[in-house]
Amino acid sequence: MTVRPFVPYPDKRLRTAAEPVAEINETVRMIWDDMVETMDAMPGYGLAAPQIGIMLRLAVVDCSDKRGQAVKLANPEVLHASVQMRRHDEASPNLPGVFAGIERPRAVTVRFLNEVGEVEERDFVGLWATSVQHQIDHLNGKMFIDHLSPVRKKMLVAKAEKLRKRG
Repeated sequence: MTVRPFVPYPDKRLRTAAEPVAEINETVRMIWDDMVETMDAMPGYGLAAPQIGIMLRLAVVDCSDKRGQAVKLANPEVLHASVQMRRHDEASPNLPGVFAGIERPRAVTVRFLNEVGEVEERDFVGLWATSVQHQIDHLNGKMFIDHLSPVRKKMLVAKAEKLRKRG
């Protein structure tokens, strides 16, 4: 397994929808393993393949208290979202140094291809739901800052750029 580098904002791959995964094969499993290793090195709660420059609809999420409980998803889609919302501070390694409180549905039902290539439907609640939705946004070419007002978004991007230049 390998820790992969992050694509820096504003790389166009972060704004491009990822391609569907045709089948779960050894290559996909190797990418997922690298993604889990990369996510754990951040540390973070999830990672989408475009964040490391792989334009496939692959994501991993692990919001467990103890690491090692990662859910690996291919072609995830939200089937149902709760009306109850939950606010959580979100960030991205592609835009380091900034975060913002984002409101998302508290619970979602997601359909995806799992590690053995079977279609699975799973309910995610709380932080798990937030992270899954965050990753699906990445797969659709959207970032957490896109949920903010234009002024707030511009301020955060400017702050991240300033931090990046400082090194």
